[in-house]
Amino acid sequence: MKFCSFASLVLFWNIGITQTLSATLPDPINDWPWWRGPNFNGVAAEHQSPPTQFDEQKNVVWRTAVPGRGHASPVVVGDQIFLATADEQSEMQGVVCFNRTTGKQEWITPVHQGNLPSGVHKKNTHASGTVACNGKHLYVVFYNEDQIKVSCLTVGGDLVWTESAGPFDPEKYKFGYGSSPLLYGESVIVIGEADSGGFLVAFSQRDGSKLWTTPRVAHASYSSPIVGNIAGKEQLLLSGHSEVISYDPKSGEEFWSAPGATLATCGTMVWNGDLVFASGGFPNSETVAIKADGSGTVVWKNKQKCYEQSMLAYDGYLYAHTDAGVGFCWRCSDGKEMWKTRLGGPVSSSITMAGGHLYTATESGEIIVYKLNPEKYEEVARTSLGTELFATPTVAGNRIFYRVAENGPEGRQEYLYCIGEK
Repeated sequence: MKFCSFASLVLFWNIGITQTLSATLPDPINDWPWWRGPNFNGVAAEHQSPPTQFDEQKNVVWRTAVPGRGHASPVVVGDQIFLATADEQSEMQGVVCFNRTTGKQEWITPVHQGNLPSGVHKKNTHASGTVACNGKHLYVVFYNEDQIKVSCLTVGGDLVWTESAGPFDPEKYKFGYGSSPLLYGESVIVIGEADSGGFLVAFSQRDGSKLWTTPRVAHASYSSPIVGNIAGKEQLLLSGHSEVISYDPKSGEEFWSAPGATLATCGTMVWNGDLVFASGGFPNSETVAIKADGSGTVVWKNKQKCYEQSMLAYDGYLYAHTDAGVGFCWRCSDGKEMWKTRLGGPVSSSITMAGGHLYTATESGEIIVYKLNPEKYEEVARTSLGTELFATPTVAGNRIFYRVAENGPEGRQEYLYCIGEK
C-alpha cells in the first residue's frame, strides 16, 4: 500500500486522532509527533526528502548537546523538539525541549526526582520511551518507584498530571523499561509487562483519569503498542508471550489472538494490507506474518531475529535489519526472500523510510542508507555520527534528526543532530 501526502493525512485522521483535545493538532506532513511517526509505521510523508549524504560536518544544520542519557527518539512538533532524558547521578527523569530551527535548548522539566530502579541493562536507559505529543500536551512514561508512571506536560514544559499505570517489579529479568505511550482519540495508552504482572491501561489525556484496563500475561516483554487501520477496522497490536494480540483501542477488549513471535519481544509491530508482522528473540528467534481478519491464520514465518529493533513494511514488502547485522527484504504475501545483505551490527535503532530511501544504523553509530527497492539491495551511503546510536531517527520538514552519544576521554555526552541540505 503506497502512502502519499494525501494518504498520510487520511490515515492520520482515520485512526481517531481528530478526537484529541489539542487546539493545534500536529501536522502529519511536517511533524513527527510520536514513536514511529505520524502514521505509526516509520514512514515519512512522501514529499519528505532529507539528505542521504552527510557526516559530522556535511549537511549538519546544527548539533546541540543533550543533558542526561536516554534512548528515546526525538519528537518534532511545530517549532519544538522533545526528548525524554534521565540524569543518573541526580536521579532525575524528565523532558528536554529544543528549538527546531536553531537547536537551542528552550527548557528542561524534571518529572521524577529520585526513586530510579536499582539497576538497568547496559543497553537500556532510564529514559528509553519516546514522548508523544498531540500539539498542545506531551505524554511521557517512566519506570520509577517500582511503578510505570505516565505524565502529561504542556509544550511549554509545565507538569500537568502524573498517574501510576501499575506496579512494575521485574524480579527475574532486570532489563528495565522501554515502551512508548500511544495516543488514540482522547486517550493515552500505556503498557507494563514484568514477571510480577502485566497490564495495558488507557488514561484520559485531559486529566489522567483511568478509562480502561486490560490485564496482560505476567512475564517480561518490552514492545510498544501501536494502532493501525487494518482489515477494515482500527486495531491495537501487541506482540509478546509467544503470541500476537489485536485489541479494540476504544475499550481494550481483545479482537483476536494468534501464536507467533517469541516469549519476549521489543520491536513494535508493523502491517501491510491485512497482514501484520512481528519478530522476537527470546528464548528463540522468529519473524511471523499473520492475517489480521480475526482468523488468526499464520501466513508464514522464519527464524530471523529482529529483537530490539522494529521492521518496516511498505508497498507489499517487509524490510528488516536483524540482530545478526543482516538486512533482509521479504515479500509480505508469502515471505519470499527478495534479497539479503550484510549491513553490520549489533543494531537497536529501527528502520526509518523517507524520500524513497531506508535509513538504518548500528549501535556504534554507523548509518546505512539504501534505496527502497525490493528487487535488489542498492546502497547509497555509509557514514557515522558519534560512537553510540540506539535511538531511532525522525524525519520532519525534509530534515532528519539523530540522537547519538560520543564516548571520549572526558566521558559520555549525548548530542542531537539536525541533518538537512545546506
